[in-house]
Amino acid sequence: MIRWERCMDIFALRRQGLAFRAIARKVGMHRNTVKKYIEEGEPSQYRKGKPRESILASYYQLIDDWLAEDSYRATWIYHKIKNLGYTGGYDTVKIHVSKIKARYHRQAYIRFETIPGLQGQVDWADFQTAGPDGSITTLYLFILVLGFSRAMYAEIVPACTLQAFMDAHIRAFRYLGGIPIELLFDNMRHVVIGRTEGRADFNIEFYHFAKHYGFKPVACPPYSPWVKGKVERPVDFIRETFWRGYHFRGIEHANKDLLDWLDQSANCRVHGTHRQPVNVRWQQEMSSLSECPIADYDTSLKVFRKVYKDCMISYSATRYQVPPEVIGKKILLKVKDGFIRFYDDDRLLVTHIESAEKGNWTTDPRITEQIHKYRQDHRKSPYGHPKARATTRGLVNASLFPQVFYRPLSTYDQFAQGGEAWNN
Repeated sequence: MIRWERCMDIFALRRQGLAFRAIARKVGMHRNTVKKYIEEGEPSQYRKGKPRESILASYYQLIDDWLAEDSYRATWIYHKIKNLGYTGGYDTVKIHVSKIKARYHRQAYIRFETIPGLQGQVDWADFQTAGPDGSITTLYLFILVLGFSRAMYAEIVPACTLQAFMDAHIRAFRYLGGIPIELLFDNMRHVVIGRTEGRADFNIEFYHFAKHYGFKPVACPPYSPWVKGKVERPVDFIRETFWRGYHFRGIEHANKDLLDWLDQSANCRVHGTHRQPVNVRWQQEMSSLSECPIADYDTSLKVFRKVYKDCMISYSATRYQVPPEVIGKKILLKVKDGFIRFYDDDRLLVTHIESAEKGNWTTDPRITEQIHKYRQDHRKSPYGHPKARATTRGLVNASLFPQVFYRPLSTYDQFAQGGEAWNN
């Protein structure tokens, strides 16, 4: 199909008396095409054909049901329907799944405000520093925001570990003056380890942590960052207002400066949503928060190891010496801040400094002395009295080869004739 302007050129050239072949040469078309347009008197109209049904059409409802249940990947859906008889390609499935997911993401949601003390929202963010040599170092920001007042606590940590995550919670509870009823998280690995029938499976260690502090962990639906928007926006606020242009001199110094900034700026500003100073709403909310427990949760890394016969335990390719009375037992190791504490049930056995190098043997002179005494004591009879020894006498005095008394043959002749008694 050609444009209307080009068709008018053909008509004008024809009125000038040019033949079909000459017109075709001028407009760059085949002469039969020129003849057709001149005979019809107008450009051909585009006729949209009947759309062909997609090979995926019979699976649309099934795919919609799956995506309503969870945000499954297109590869997962493709293998599922392929087992049901689908003969098309993967790209067709991928395009359809992306359209359905985009429809879900465009759904409207209602902003809601929480009552005092009900909810807090938690998130991680990565921040970067550039060294003098141009090297880039990634640090991590922990942030907890109270839903009613928007009061927040934040700190920078060198590694995004479960231990650092829980320790940051403890410091946030102390700073904010209490604990909300529930904390909202995305599906970060420290909190959610998987999903079963749409329900979140929580990390068992973090679940015990939440139980100790009395808050309910709540996981956001997958791919729904707007659900915890109260903490998403403050991350950008910290990045642009505090971090951009900041002269980094170390994590400890940065956290001190960040805490001063929270006290003097972030938690004193008039918030754009509730139009009140954050610290005023914070004071109102503080009375609704639960008190922190007397004893903090032990956030040490906890592992069990068996004690070998040489009174050593292997952890992280290093051997550590423990007292001899736990030989053969599995004991608990608590690792934190460069120290390892060894426990038999709830009894502390010994504390060692965690070795920085692999392959080392870490010992303690006091334990070595206990081991020597233990071995001396166990050389004695365990029964408290001498024990009979099952030995063969002949093996001791060589009596397996007895000396036989020899007699002359004439003597035996007398025995045979009855002249002598056999027992003489």
